[in-house]
Amino acid sequence: MKKLTSLDWITLILVVIGGVNWGLVGAFNFNLVDAIFGSMSFISRLIYILVGISAIYSITMLGKLRKE
Repeated sequence: MKKLTSLDWITLILVVIGGVNWGLVGAFNFNLVDAIFGSMSFISRLIYILVGISAIYSITMLGKLRKE
């Protein structure tokens, strides 16, 4: 099995954060990122962008794992 790089770990953590946030939004209508950093503040938007990029990277990471 392929060993995860630092970038892989960072993206995995960001995807988990995004998943937990979406779970909270769906279950309780509570957006944790907005609650911590403010609704659509620069930092909130940056976090959403990084989570989205991480999700795309994770898709490519899955493709690499399937080839092994």
